[in-house]
Amino acid sequence: MKLLSDILYKTRLEEIIGSTNIAISSVTFDSRKVKKDSLFIATVGVTVDGHNFIDKAIELGAIAVVCETLPSSLNENVTYIKVLNSSEALGFIACNFYDNPSEKLKLVGVTGTNGKTTTVTLLFNLFRGLGYNVGLLSTVENKINNTIIPSTHTTPDALSLNELLNQMVDEGCQYAFMEVSSHAVVQHRITGLKFTGGAFTNITHDHLDYHKTFDEYIKAKKLFFDNLSDDAFALTNKDDKNGLVMLQNTKAKKVTYALKSIADYKCRVMENHLNGLLLNIDNQEVWIKLIGSFNAYNALVVYSISQLLKQDKVQVLTTLSNLNSVEGRFQYVKSKNGIIAIVDYAHTPDALKNVLETIKDIRTGNEQVVTVVGCGGDRDSAKRPIMARIACEYSNKTILTSDNPRSENPEEILNQMQSGLSPVEMKNALRISDRKEAIRTAVAFAKEGDILLIAGKGHEKYQEINGVKHHFDDFEIIKELFETQTI
Repeated sequence: MKLLSDILYKTRLEEIIGSTNIAISSVTFDSRKVKKDSLFIATVGVTVDGHNFIDKAIELGAIAVVCETLPSSLNENVTYIKVLNSSEALGFIACNFYDNPSEKLKLVGVTGTNGKTTTVTLLFNLFRGLGYNVGLLSTVENKINNTIIPSTHTTPDALSLNELLNQMVDEGCQYAFMEVSSHAVVQHRITGLKFTGGAFTNITHDHLDYHKTFDEYIKAKKLFFDNLSDDAFALTNKDDKNGLVMLQNTKAKKVTYALKSIADYKCRVMENHLNGLLLNIDNQEVWIKLIGSFNAYNALVVYSISQLLKQDKVQVLTTLSNLNSVEGRFQYVKSKNGIIAIVDYAHTPDALKNVLETIKDIRTGNEQVVTVVGCGGDRDSAKRPIMARIACEYSNKTILTSDNPRSENPEEILNQMQSGLSPVEMKNALRISDRKEAIRTAVAFAKEGDILLIAGKGHEKYQEINGVKHHFDDFEIIKELFETQTI
């Protein structure tokens, strides 16, 4: 049981009406989850305003309410706490309700447009390989040692996040590695957490449906570093033109990594093959099973974080060399007649370009490259023509198709993608809105040695159409098509 006066620590209060000397049984911002003696926090969401459900929460048993605007009619048996920002208050209250679990382990956050999932997953697997109890918070899945907890958001809400961290502490985790999305920063999902360090991968065109401008997107990423404490580390990619921007106002120890610039941690790509990379990291050669120069960055940031967490260099590089690729990130399979298919989550222009440039680097020159690519509905539409253009530039044949159309008309998304193509580029492009048929067509085009790229969905096991999620797995489909293929 918690006293209200305890869990309001750090919250920016404006007014309290009623007693704070009451026992709170639970905390929630969802009125449907209110129980007897709950604290209900009325947050203002993108589509729903929790202030409209205060009366319902009280009917269900809430004895305290946190809000930005007091109701016109007050219940004398309820304590009302008016705050400047209820989402920010939720972050601090969630931390304190679960007794600040982030202070009881070493929590490292990774932010950026591309590479977050791969980086935190590699860190999790690396530190498990080094013998530690570890937690993972990622887009693909959350894990506490060997226990998998399904993931619904890149970064969970503040209550779910602290509950997960608390479970990690109970399971003896010494480290936790977490993706930090720009949405999570501005929506205060990570407010109140104590980070041992933060890392920046890169920033490119994405999420402008939410942030509206690229400058606002950069500011959201930067805010994560601005809020790091002076005993934390702030690690950034110096090769990214906005990398050093992330460090401008941070109080944390500033550290850099790079492949092309002078930095604290350096890496060179010695060899790049379909079965892996030979890297020189910190003047030590190491073979890793990851593919492509973008994965050299991922390996380097993982190594850099391990050194900032004072792990043994030789043990880290040895363990790193045995780690496998992350599901849906340059995941490939070969058909009976020698066609190579690559499934990748690339859903931004930069990520798509990185994957196609990697394919260009590892091909011998005679293979045809066929790319199947779509763009998600209800998301940043400005990137659609750019991604179509990139696909055509690097491919011999491009098939434009659906990703997760969500509430949008798939054909209209394809129209927007196609608007980025010249008449010449359209000669080598098709549009097939049915994603399975698009993949089947790509296989039909391909001959021995050709490379198929199926981009955009990666690890996802569903396709969302008009609010309904249908089972759909790119990797599963391509394997089925290869198994039924006649030589």
